[in-house]
Amino acid sequence: MTLENKLNITDQIELAKLEEKLSKQKARQLFDSGDMKKVDVGTFAGLAFIHAYLFADLYDFAGKIRDVNLAKGNFRFAPLMYLEVALNNIDAMPQGTFDEIIEKYVEMNIAHPFREGNGRAMRIWLDLMLKQELQQVVDWNQVDKEEYLSAMQRSPVKDLEIKHLLKQALTDKIDDRALFMKGIDVSYFYEGYSQFRTEEL
Repeated sequence: MTLENKLNITDQIELAKLEEKLSKQKARQLFDSGDMKKVDVGTFAGLAFIHAYLFADLYDFAGKIRDVNLAKGNFRFAPLMYLEVALNNIDAMPQGTFDEIIEKYVEMNIAHPFREGNGRAMRIWLDLMLKQELQQVVDWNQVDKEEYLSAMQRSPVKDLEIKHLLKQALTDKIDDRALFMKGIDVSYFYEGYSQFRTEEL
C-alpha cells in the first residue's frame, strides 16, 4: 500500500526513489538558498517548515500534523488525541544545553508528528538547535546507523546512549556545505534511502 501522493504513483519502489530524489534536491536548496534562516529554531512550527520544504512536492500532508496513529515495531508514537498537547509541551522545553536539546529531540521523536519523513526532517531540526545554541552540529558520518537506531529506540526509557553517541560526533563546522550534504545522505541512509547523493542532484 503506497502513500497517497501528488504524482499518483502506485508502485512503492518507484515512489521511494522519487521521494528520495525530490526531497534531497529540496534539502540542498534549503541550505543553498539560505531558507534555513527562516526556520523558527526548536519549535514545532520550525520542524513543520522543514518537513513541508522537503516533502511538499510529493505529499499533501507535508508539514501537517498526522491524522492517524503510528507505530514502529512494538513502539507506539504519541496517540493522536494527545499529539497537540505533546507538541505544545515540546515547544516549551528549554534548549540551552546539549542535554536539553537532545531531550527535546527525543520527545519530538516520541511525538512523531507527521505521517512520513519524521526522522529526516527532525535531524535537520536538531542540527539547527545545536547550531544556534552551541555553535556545533552533528557530523552524521561519525554516527553508525545501527548504533543510532538502537539508541533512538531505547531513548524514551533512557536517553544516555543517544546523548553519548551524538556528543562524540559534534563538530564546529556549522556552515560547511559538504558536511551538510553528506549529513543528508547519511540521514536518508538510516531510513533505507541510498540511491542518490545529495551533492550530485
